[in-house]
Amino acid sequence: MAISRRAFVTAAATLVASTGTSLALTAPAAAAEAAPLAEGPPYRIPVSPDDTPDELVRKASEVRPTARQIAWQRLERTAFLHFGVNTFTGLEWGTGDEDPDVFQPAGLDTDQWARALRDGGFKLAILTVKHHDGFVLYPSRYTDHTVASSSWQGGQGDVLRSFADSMRRHGIKVGVYISPADENQYLHGVYANGSARSERTIPTPVPGDDRPDGPTFTLPATDYGAHMLDQLYEVLTEYGTIDEVWFDGAQGRIPPDKVETYDWDSWYTLIRTLAPDATIAVSGPDVRWVGNEGGFARENEWSVVPVQEKANGRMDFALSYDAPDMGGRDALVAARPVADHLQWWPAEADVSIRDGWFYHADQQPKSVQQLTDIYFGSVGRGAVLLLNVPPDKDGLLPASDVTRLREFRERIDRELPEDLALGARVTTSPGTVTVDLGAAREVDRVRLAEDIRYGQQVEDFVVEAERGGAWTRVAGAGTIGAGRILLLSAPVRARRWRVRVTRSRQTATIGEFGLYRSRLQ
Repeated sequence: MAISRRAFVTAAATLVASTGTSLALTAPAAAAEAAPLAEGPPYRIPVSPDDTPDELVRKASEVRPTARQIAWQRLERTAFLHFGVNTFTGLEWGTGDEDPDVFQPAGLDTDQWARALRDGGFKLAILTVKHHDGFVLYPSRYTDHTVASSSWQGGQGDVLRSFADSMRRHGIKVGVYISPADENQYLHGVYANGSARSERTIPTPVPGDDRPDGPTFTLPATDYGAHMLDQLYEVLTEYGTIDEVWFDGAQGRIPPDKVETYDWDSWYTLIRTLAPDATIAVSGPDVRWVGNEGGFARENEWSVVPVQEKANGRMDFALSYDAPDMGGRDALVAARPVADHLQWWPAEADVSIRDGWFYHADQQPKSVQQLTDIYFGSVGRGAVLLLNVPPDKDGLLPASDVTRLREFRERIDRELPEDLALGARVTTSPGTVTVDLGAAREVDRVRLAEDIRYGQQVEDFVVEAERGGAWTRVAGAGTIGAGRILLLSAPVRARRWRVRVTRSRQTATIGEFGLYRSRLQ
């Protein structure tokens, strides 16, 4: 175990409390800084309507994340960049019949985007390569509704190329959003045209194709499903390593009798083959939507949740996304009649820095306090924050937003400065980890994490400080998972601190126990 991600513990121990609660401690070499476990442990376990409540809890305790899910959860702060024809038309959902020449970001500077995101503490950025309008930010071979049909940069512009190069140059991972909905392809008779799924060869040959020979695939798809596969193939083979592919489940704004059943299984297969380390979110098997667009996770957010299989291999939550409990004991039982599996499916909390997702000149960024509250309500509850920062009509992140990103990072650095537990003396007893700081220190922030390579197990815990020779409860909560940050209402001064896991599903493996004194003045 690490008392923090860098703290020193001489050995590992497994502790079994008299209550039945188990707590395992892993040394730094085997915990947060270690290589993930192999892909062997199941990230999805079948369930049955006949499973008892105890059997459901046991199965949930046995679910483990994949290596790519562990890597994704460590990112903590990721960014979204909504950019396209909507930036210039003022719409949030385009119509598909826009004149591509409206796209004129004369001052495009993706290095400016990357610097601002890096300075804001973001580790991955996702570009809206194609939004619902169908306009594509690179010169695709499979549609004319692209940057190549704009006079911008003489029809030679490629926002995706510039974006990917800039992000990597500044140490930021690259993600792409390719909308399943496509108003332009509907207008061209491809989207929701009623075509049957049949075997398609991907990439679809096109006249004058200058690509070198590469892998080909035969996958079941509708006409539009094949169109998506072709565009995914372009992005995943021509723009370097892609670290995340982000889908929503939106349908086009078309007549209700016109519905496209998406070829999720084929899309997933192509991504897994061409970008095996890429996370597939949010309509994907690796990451789920938290259930709101305000950036807040639940007070107790579970990464193991009941799911059911929908059309063409899409896994979906078995209950409602606005449910207050996604994976607790009550939720496992409530989902029992319809759930197919229990799955490691961690939450991504998405929110925009402005009211809209695309840039609008009359909107202003959220305050530092609002962003800080969102951080503690997402990262501080075991989710990953996805913050949208939309470029403006010049192709730049607005100066006010750039300033706010820097102020946000500086605020979090002041909220969680030096970990006072670094190098502290640690003792263990059944179900408890005790930290001796060597001298009384003020603490008002506590950061905990399970080593999620061993699943999510903690259901209840308390944090206590020794004061006047007696242990006093100073904080507590339910879940820990990939991360939990507790804000004390007032600083507490003590030399000895401890965390006690009072209820867990299986052996609880703590990977982080950090103590902080904020510097907000």
